[in-house]
Amino acid sequence: MKRKNRVILSKTYQHLIESVGSLLIEARKKIYSHINQTLITAYWQIGKYIIEFQQQGKEKATYGSQLLDTLALDLGRKYGKGFSRDNLERMRKFYLLFPKSATLSWKLSWNHYCLLMRVEDKQARQFYIMEADKEKWSVRELDRQINSMLFERLSLSKDKKGVLELAEKGQMVNKAEDIVKDPYVLEFLNVGPSEKYTETSLEEAIINNLNDFLLEFGKGFMFVSQQQRITIEDEHFYLDLVLNNRILRCFVILEIKVGKLTHQDLGQLQMYVNYYNQQVKQQDENPTLGILLCADKKEAIVRYTLPEDNKHIFASKYKLCLPTKEELVQEVRKLI
Repeated sequence: MKRKNRVILSKTYQHLIESVGSLLIEARKKIYSHINQTLITAYWQIGKYIIEFQQQGKEKATYGSQLLDTLALDLGRKYGKGFSRDNLERMRKFYLLFPKSATLSWKLSWNHYCLLMRVEDKQARQFYIMEADKEKWSVRELDRQINSMLFERLSLSKDKKGVLELAEKGQMVNKAEDIVKDPYVLEFLNVGPSEKYTETSLEEAIINNLNDFLLEFGKGFMFVSQQQRITIEDEHFYLDLVLNNRILRCFVILEIKVGKLTHQDLGQLQMYVNYYNQQVKQQDENPTLGILLCADKKEAIVRYTLPEDNKHIFASKYKLCLPTKEELVQEVRKLI
């Protein structure tokens, strides 16, 4: 009887621990949110004070370009650390870039905004703010998306109107084309462009860096399987990677190609997609998509191999290092 009571007490006690734990976690989130909002508001207000002081005229001439140096010294003496010249310059710039406090997102931290202030293009900055807010990007994730020029890469497949919508609304996923990038940037695999690698080693590197890989692929992706075997008339085939996109509600088959793309590669991927549609896909799911990741894509091969109304098979380049800003900006400017 006592043993039974101890079991019941143990279950009840565990429930107590979980209840208290949940309460503490929620309370800490609220405290952090309040502190974060207060901090951002204070830094925005300090930036405003600095700008208003500089615009007064007479006193501006007295302090000249030494204002931030003098202010950093005086504030540091009186209030301690956190008021270096660089930090004060960030607060000043913070107010200049976001003159209306109502436009600030309280879900983002000061470190998020420090990264966003490095983005010179206004459209790109608006895009990253919305995406970081909606997707709950960490500071590291936001840094990676900015450095990999996500806005510019998504813009490459859009016309002028599409680029403006991307800046105003963020990335909208309504159809297959919305989730496909060209190129994909896989710098997190730490594979040098001059290094020798195989499709197998590249695939293993992706699995070992799966979180970063899914972040690069974008919204709604979940990992399903690696080297999944399918059998067609006693012949076995192995699908490199299978993902699922919860937004489009469909499977996505990824094939990795180290050498140049051939029409046979696209034909094989089409066979995998057809198999999945007929044997795996449920009735309430949308048609399967296929993406062929290749180091060398020939546009003519893709155009002449796939049907004109193709909406389910895609070929995209992958890069093993971050593209230069100049390369992507020049391409985007052609559209705007």
